Amino acid sequence: MTQFDTAFARAQFPAFSDPALEGWGFFENAGGSYPCRQTIDRLTRFYTRTKVQPYAPYPLSMAAGAAMDESYERLAPMLGVDADELHFGPSTTQNACVLAQAFREMWAEGDEIIVTNQDHEANSGPWRRLAQRGIVVREWKVDPDTGSLDPAALDALLSERTRLVAFPHASNIVAEINPVAEIAAKAHAAGALVCVDGVSYCGHGLPNVAETGADIYLFSAYKTFGPHQGVMVVRRKLADRLPNQSHWFNAGEIRKKLVPAGPDHAQVAAMAGVADYIEALHTRHFAQGGAPDVTTARVHDLIRAREIALLAPLMDWLRCRNDIRVLGPTDPARRAPTVALVAGRPGEELAAALAGHRVMAGGGHFYARRLIEAMGVDEGHGALRLSFLHYTSEAEIARLVDALDAVL
Repeated sequence: MTQFDTAFARAQFPAFSDPALEGWGFFENAGGSYPCRQTIDRLTRFYTRTKVQPYAPYPLSMAAGAAMDESYERLAPMLGVDADELHFGPSTTQNACVLAQAFREMWAEGDEIIVTNQDHEANSGPWRRLAQRGIVVREWKVDPDTGSLDPAALDALLSERTRLVAFPHASNIVAEINPVAEIAAKAHAAGALVCVDGVSYCGHGLPNVAETGADIYLFSAYKTFGPHQGVMVVRRKLADRLPNQSHWFNAGEIRKKLVPAGPDHAQVAAMAGVADYIEALHTRHFAQGGAPDVTTARVHDLIRAREIALLAPLMDWLRCRNDIRVLGPTDPARRAPTVALVAGRPGEELAAALAGHRVMAGGGHFYARRLIEAMGVDEGHGALRLSFLHYTSEAEIARLVDALDAVL
């Protein structure tokens, strides 16, 4: 196994050299990662050098358009898809809302969709609201003790009228990594499409979307070292079928028809910085080169191994406590390093107490209120959520455990 170079990774993030953040442990990454230097540099360069309307026939505008095109052309193969299957919108929540409205124009009253109560509301609410328009919404429920989704339980919900199954790659609370390809295969066998919320997964390594079988894959750039915008993959065969959601004259423009607000030009251009960072990690850790999807897969596995190793001592410590309920699996290999726990004090109160120990964390329901209520957690009490990434150090994990011991 390749040894992860933590110092190299941290050197790519200006936050770690900011005097104002010195001595603080950042454990709120599920709410948004630090942006990498490559993203910041590209964003700054666009605003200072090419902040004009792109794609016009003069050099500065052509340079702006080329900077945007680079993000599509480099990120798409990293995700295992074509450049015209990648779309950037204001946020994952808004992207999901636009998609739900597009699908509504294709579906008839009585058609069925399946959602879960494990999701962040972004990939649940827009689909559930279609019930007001005659669509039948069926809920795939978690186990109330573990928060897990049982793929076998999906079989009883699927029918010949099922049009879509929407579920998370990993929950932002229980963090269990769901078997996306297995679930997608079940849905496709029933004739349904699949929409996967990857927001809480992609910061832990970009997936090969083609291999997941997802027809739609959503995630947030600001949780994957990029700017604050939403990213969505819509497979081209489906995108061609979906009704235009933009101006009528954009119906034939594949990059415009599903993004009615229009893209943020600078932020789209800055997304190539995420590709820069992934390539930098690959160059640092691997001697051989490879195609974009191959190098991304290697970096994905490198990051996962690093995060599992970081998660292990925290989970060992939590398993020794009888005054804490960990939401989700305690096996580090089964989950992302987002740990939500319930103790005697409300989550927000615990987060405030941890701040006194220079630990940044959050408390509440994190827009997964259906999930915590299904698991018997009072919404007002909420959970304490501790989330980290591959750039977290062993020393920060140790500091977190010491702070938790003092606070609890």
